[in-house]
Amino acid sequence: MISITEWQKIGVGTTGFGIFFILFGILLYFDSVLLAFGNRHKLKGTSFFLGGVVIVLLRWPLLGMFLETYGFLSLFKGFFPVVFGFLGNASDIPFLSALFRRLQGTSSMV
Repeated sequence: MISITEWQKIGVGTTGFGIFFILFGILLYFDSVLLAFGNRHKLKGTSFFLGGVVIVLLRWPLLGMFLETYGFLSLFKGFFPVVFGFLGNASDIPFLSALFRRLQGTSSMV
């Protein structure tokens, strides 16, 4: 008779949760409504990022990483002022606070 320890039960449970959430994430990732809603106005950034991944897989890593970086910056350029604004308000260091507030600029997501 095989005895199952408590550690093995915890491992099986954790693995089960992990597999469930990975499959649920894949299901949500490929939902056509969410894809159309989220990426329609960000087609250029998405194309550059995924093109960079393909270029890296084709053994041109430097060019691929540059394309991925440009795509990443294109995708999240509207979110950077929000991050810099939060960091400027959250940090108590005078120099960094002034720097982050200057980087925040006038544009915001709201």
